[in-house]
Amino acid sequence: AMQRGGEPVEDIAELSGLKNHNGTLAFVLAALMFSLAGIPPLAGFFGKLYVFQAAVNADLLWLAVLGVVASVVAAFYYIRIIKVMYFDEARAPFSNAGTGVWVMIAVSMAVVLLFVAGGSGVIDAAMAAAKSFKL
Repeated sequence: AMQRGGEPVEDIAELSGLKNHNGTLAFVLAALMFSLAGIPPLAGFFGKLYVFQAAVNADLLWLAVLGVVASVVAAFYYIRIIKVMYFDEARAPFSNAGTGVWVMIAVSMAVVLLFVAGGSGVIDAAMAAAKSFKL
């Protein structure tokens, strides 16, 4: 887990100025936040897109509109974390993360950034699985 001064991170403000102490971690967290916010071409965008398309295809336009509005509100909170990491005054640096943490960060980042290149197989498998459910 990420730790600052031996204690786990429990508050967004504890990420203040992370880019000054660990630019790589700040970049990865920013990319993951942009993905969660649904910014294209990251993986989170496609997840939201397919959910909203499914709602529209099921004649649930109101649900798709509600989902888009909720996504816009949520994006504010995700982008706020990025603002804290990059623009707020720096705090004490994080303790060094173990190898396992860095492996997980690298895998997460690869999935988010490379989804466009290799995501069609995942999308096809998800579509096949969704079609197997009879509602």
